[in-house]
Amino acid sequence: MDCIFCKIVNGEIPSTKVFENDKVFAFRDLNPMAPTHILVVPKEHIGSINDVNSDNALIIAEIFKIIPEIAKKENIENSGYRVVSNCGDDAGQTVHHLHFHIIGGKKLSDNMD
Repeated sequence: MDCIFCKIVNGEIPSTKVFENDKVFAFRDLNPMAPTHILVVPKEHIGSINDVNSDNALIIAEIFKIIPEIAKKENIENSGYRVVSNCGDDAGQTVHHLHFHIIGGKKLSDNMD
């Protein structure tokens, strides 16, 4: 499999790690849209939200347990942050490994275009 996020998780491609446990890896986005822009990925390759099922749903629960911890470490838990996951090409998913963007550290636009 030629998945860039799998390679990052496996240490084949360097990243700025923010968090890691046995199921989840989080790292800073190389092209941040805000002062805080972190990608949170399952270590297991899951293509998109469409591929979440009863076998891997606990990994997703783990991700959503970790996101507030990361927000707190980044000092954005009180000011606010956005969590985004694009699903499919029309939504802008460019890496087909499920991932969640944590975006914050500034006032974010309401524009969803």
